[in-house]
Amino acid sequence: MKINLNKIAAILAFIIGAMAVFAGGQVLLGKLPDYYVINWLPVYNYTAGILTVFVTAILIWSKHRLAMPVAIATFGLHTLVMLILQTSYRGVVAIDSIVAMTVRMIVWIIILVLLYAQARRKLYS
Repeated sequence: MKINLNKIAAILAFIIGAMAVFAGGQVLLGKLPDYYVINWLPVYNYTAGILTVFVTAILIWSKHRLAMPVAIATFGLHTLVMLILQTSYRGVVAIDSIVAMTVRMIVWIIILVLLYAQARRKLYS
């Protein structure tokens, strides 16, 4: 039985996206954590989560030709936000935000590896 790595990648994308929707949505609905929140970060988290759940995860699941470019763009965007947080907001950003962004980046690296492995498997089969 061959495991479809795209399906695993899509499920991971869906889960990490849903987590971002939940976390960002909670703050946008007024449930503020007990630390300072950078005003644009919950909007970013919520928006990135919605796009991940309703676009990226579906593209990956359906093995669309844009799945890999969109996954790369998502990882790149999270990396850019992390760089902004680590430079411009170094003394202000909550450690929870850094941890959450680090987890997202790690999950997206795993997703990219799964997509690459599936593409290579298809190429050589």
